[in-house]
Amino acid sequence: MVRYKRWLSLCASAAALLAGHAQADEISFWVRSSDSGFITPVVKAWNDSHPNKVNLTVIPNDDFVTKFGTASAGGAAPDVVAIDLIFVPAFAAAGQLADITDDAKKLPFYQNLSPSHTRLAMYEGKQYALPFSAESSMLLYNKTLFKKAGLNPDQPPKNWAELEADAKKITALGGGVKGFYFSGACGGCNIFTMTPYVWASGGDVLSADGKTATLDNPALKGTLEMYRRMWQAGEMPSSAKTDSGANFINAFLTGKVGMVGSGAFAIGLLKKEHPELDFGLAYLPGKDGGWSSFAGGDSIAIPVSSQHKKDALEFIQWCLSEQVQVDQFAKNGSIPVRTDLASNQYSKLDSRYEIASTAMAKGKTPYSAKFNQLINDPNGPWAAMIQEAVFGKGVDAAVATAQQKFTQILNAQ
Repeated sequence: MVRYKRWLSLCASAAALLAGHAQADEISFWVRSSDSGFITPVVKAWNDSHPNKVNLTVIPNDDFVTKFGTASAGGAAPDVVAIDLIFVPAFAAAGQLADITDDAKKLPFYQNLSPSHTRLAMYEGKQYALPFSAESSMLLYNKTLFKKAGLNPDQPPKNWAELEADAKKITALGGGVKGFYFSGACGGCNIFTMTPYVWASGGDVLSADGKTATLDNPALKGTLEMYRRMWQAGEMPSSAKTDSGANFINAFLTGKVGMVGSGAFAIGLLKKEHPELDFGLAYLPGKDGGWSSFAGGDSIAIPVSSQHKKDALEFIQWCLSEQVQVDQFAKNGSIPVRTDLASNQYSKLDSRYEIASTAMAKGKTPYSAKFNQLINDPNGPWAAMIQEAVFGKGVDAAVATAQQKFTQILNAQ
């Protein structure tokens, strides 16, 4: 009996070791909830075809940065993490991401990866992430309202004067119809959809290295003045002033908004859930022409505490392969992060996807390790500037105050 119990004990110990080994071979992967829709099938495709499985954890958007930062500081970070590309500089500077420079540059398609993702993944000459998902900002417009207002639905505005004129004509339709919309109390929304007007007009909000505030320029002031004019003329819904992002796309879905800054995600959303809306997609124009876009999306990285760096890297490389970028991302309505795959069998079915891919490839993204404090914080200087400039006392004082506060944050140790 003693011998039998000892044998059972040994078997139990062996089983526990095997179970622990199987669990250890899993690649833990954290993503934010807004990305779960397209990431879930990607992970399933990997798990269906590979012996080493990926264990996906979806974290609420608002909790992601804090939770990952806390886990990293405590050595409990996942093996792989998909991060909004704007936060990569901060995590790299904090020493929380593994240096993957050598492996990244060995990729045969390295030069074809999204330029903005690649740039924001660099810190002090080393690379800490690779592109994972792509997004770009563009002008979304309602073709039906354009027709009703006597505008050509195939000729969206190509400069600010045309944009304002179109907004005025659409608003004149009455019945609660408005020409333009933006989420006035959302800092993140407006770095995405407002800054391209500034870039396309020769201005910027930060220096290339992200260390100097450059808000006090004619292009930014002109953009804010354009928004202020449309607001004061009643060409925006009153809800724009207090919208913290909850109605970023929802206002357009009512069919009563002529134009709104949006992203590539809107294409799939509208086609699938709102086929009744006849919509067009155009570039966000500069004052006198030209255009720009915010290149957004997620980057994928390996935390320094990862216990499965080799497997994690294999998973990342697989995600960037042509098969996955086309058959998983493009097929399901996302734009590839590889510029050599912008034109593919799925994008050719809808030219709006190619417009979105071009915008991403040529778009810009601010680089700063203090992006959250400057831009995303609802009480931060960027959001405060927009509120005061568009809805408050005026542009000049709002920009001057924001320039001063940006500088203080950037200079703080």
